[in-house]
Amino acid sequence: MASAKLKYLSLGILVFQTTSLVLTMRYSRTLQGDGPRYLASSAVVVAEFLKILTCVGLVFKDHSYSGRALSSILRQEILHKPIETLKLAIPSGIYTLQNNLLYVALSNLDAATYQVTYQLKILTTALFSVSMLGRRLGVYQWLSLLILMAGIALIQWPADSPSDPQKEQLTSGSQFVGLVAVLVACCSSGFAGVYFEKILKETKQSVWVRNIQLGIFGLVFGIFGMLAYDGDRVQEHGMFQGYNTLTWIVVALQALGGLVIAAVIKYADNILKGFATSLSIILSTFISYFWLEDFEPTSVFFLGTVLVIMATFLYGYESKPAPNPSRA
Repeated sequence: MASAKLKYLSLGILVFQTTSLVLTMRYSRTLQGDGPRYLASSAVVVAEFLKILTCVGLVFKDHSYSGRALSSILRQEILHKPIETLKLAIPSGIYTLQNNLLYVALSNLDAATYQVTYQLKILTTALFSVSMLGRRLGVYQWLSLLILMAGIALIQWPADSPSDPQKEQLTSGSQFVGLVAVLVACCSSGFAGVYFEKILKETKQSVWVRNIQLGIFGLVFGIFGMLAYDGDRVQEHGMFQGYNTLTWIVVALQALGGLVIAAVIKYADNILKGFATSLSIILSTFISYFWLEDFEPTSVFFLGTVLVIMATFLYGYESKPAPNPSRA
């Protein structure tokens, strides 16, 4: 009974995190307000800082709230193992790029289109797993990847819609920018995820310590990126320009989302993750249409969404061995 409750709690948390992050980020990037809009590069930096603080707190808790033990483990794993620490610079830099790309994507695409298209990361992760980890995919998984590509292609199929003055901001140019941002984010997500998985399998260190190492590099890369692209605006209005309650919610969801998923994923099997992804896509579509009012669904989009959801389930399907007739 307790295990079943944890599974359903995991399902709820996964759906809440994936749906709320996409919708709040999209809403915050399109909300018209007074003064300058918050900088996406600044939000990425603050999210990395919050992630580091959270992971330090979790390591502190794991070592019975001992400051001496916390200091010892951080020195031993970060300062005394520079080569192991430097290995995480690669996925960290890619994750930082990916987080910035998500803001670009949701500034140019509606939440529903983004949410479905971003499932292409299943394909990139699978391909990198085969090439980097030597993983072998089954027939159902290869079939699911073909279905996934077909679904994404249908979702991006151009639709003839009547001109609407309220939607002139979402031009074909901005949609192309959003699509490119999503595709690059999918490739970076697949590579960084598999690379990080490879490092975790080669070492026995806590995932929280590894996330601290990722966060340190991510913080450094994020600050450099912020100064390079938004340095003038930071000097003019400050790093926290345009921040409001909604911005802090987006930052917190981005910082804690991955950690929450890492904490609950051990209770969620592939079928449950498929349910979470499907429910998140459905919720994003409904809320994007009824609340944000920036999305007009078409029959082709629905067909593509069904194919993507089907592919998500099929990829996590594990065929059971046939029963041995001699033991019947």
